[in-house]
Amino acid sequence: MTSQTIQLNKEVSEFLDKLNHPFRKEIELLRQVILSSNTKLEETIKWNGPNYSIGNDDRITMRIMPPKQVQLIFHRGAKKQEQPKQKLINDESGLLEWKENDRAVASFKTLADIETKKKELTNIITSWITAST
Repeated sequence: MTSQTIQLNKEVSEFLDKLNHPFRKEIELLRQVILSSNTKLEETIKWNGPNYSIGNDDRITMRIMPPKQVQLIFHRGAKKQEQPKQKLINDESGLLEWKENDRAVASFKTLADIETKKKELTNIITSWITAST
């Protein structure tokens, strides 16, 4: 990650402030990692959590309920699309649990877990955005 200043969405921050979520530090670190991975990503609230899109195309949604862990859902939007013949990206890290060839989930239970996997996660985000647009 670069040392650039990441602009967090004020509405997302206010939404999270109201939740008093037990994984707030993990959520904030994930927000930073996601937004620093691709400057074209826009942060909003959708499906009761932070959501990241390029234009009107949703690509990553943070699942924060139930508050036992934080999950990143990698997808190609809400509408069902024809499945690619192979997984959308190659995940050598093993971080992703594949639901379909164009939908995968990364789960995190601790701040340390995110910190140690930050580089792999950044690579996944970069690859996902490239492959899904």
